[in-house]
Amino acid sequence: MAPLREAAGTVVAGARPMTLRLAGAGRFGPVRRPQVFWAGLDGDVPALVGLAAELATAARGLGLPVEDRPFRPHLTLGRWPPRRPADGTLPERLAGYAGPAWPVTEVRLMESHLGKAARHEVLAAWGIG
Repeated sequence: MAPLREAAGTVVAGARPMTLRLAGAGRFGPVRRPQVFWAGLDGDVPALVGLAAELATAARGLGLPVEDRPFRPHLTLGRWPPRRPADGTLPERLAGYAGPAWPVTEVRLMESHLGKAARHEVLAAWGIG
């Protein structure tokens, strides 16, 4: 993990300050069988996408697996249980939402431990700006 910490730290050190805010909402999955309910982001999203791309390049350079699908910045608000009734129209009711802006001050390297008692562990953190 040390090589990833070092590579990510180098990338983050070159990142410029960003400001983001929650804006709008959506879902992954169709309206009849939604899977993930998320809030979108607004603000310095291109800078965030660029930072994510640089971090992915650094990870690939270390031989680590990186998803090939495009990075879609969002905040996961919840998940709908499979094979249960779900209101997949919920995101549409928040389509016009725009929250307050906040400065991005830190990037964290997290390790997710999934399962019934999912938890996320901070492995490293770097300041921005």
